[in-house]
Amino acid sequence: MQTLDVISVNIWQIIISLANLVILFLLFKKFLFKPVKEMIAKREAAVEAELDAAKHEHDAANEERRQWEAKMASADEEADRIIQNAVTKANKKSGVIISTASERADEIIKVAKFEASLEHKAAQEGIKREIVDLSSTLTGKLLEREIKPEDHSELIDEFINEIGEIS
Repeated sequence: MQTLDVISVNIWQIIISLANLVILFLLFKKFLFKPVKEMIAKREAAVEAELDAAKHEHDAANEERRQWEAKMASADEEADRIIQNAVTKANKKSGVIISTASERADEIIKVAKFEASLEHKAAQEGIKREIVDLSSTLTGKLLEREIKPEDHSELIDEFINEIGEIS
């Protein structure tokens, strides 16, 4: 029979391989696993710090946004109040201007009516004077002549024509 050296199981070789595996495992654990674990822990801490900083920045930004919105709301209210005050002042000023203009217009109308009545009275006085002058002229002409019925109608026609020319 033939021995199969190629397929044989050597216990010492298995134990040495296992011992090598354990030694390699312990060396990797001591020199690689702990440093890698520490590096991962540092990275996790850095990521946590960045997340905390981002959350803090986010909270600060939200607070600033709330403050800005409050300021905008108060600015809108202030603008509305200023506009309302300006409208009120403009209405008061327009009322004063309108009342002043109305008073001036009333004064101008009174003065115009007074002047018109004075001119009307002056025109009446002028007409009366002219009638008196014409009457005295007619009387003088009548006294100069002897009155005949033809002369009388002719004098009346002249008097009427003179009155028509004057008015």
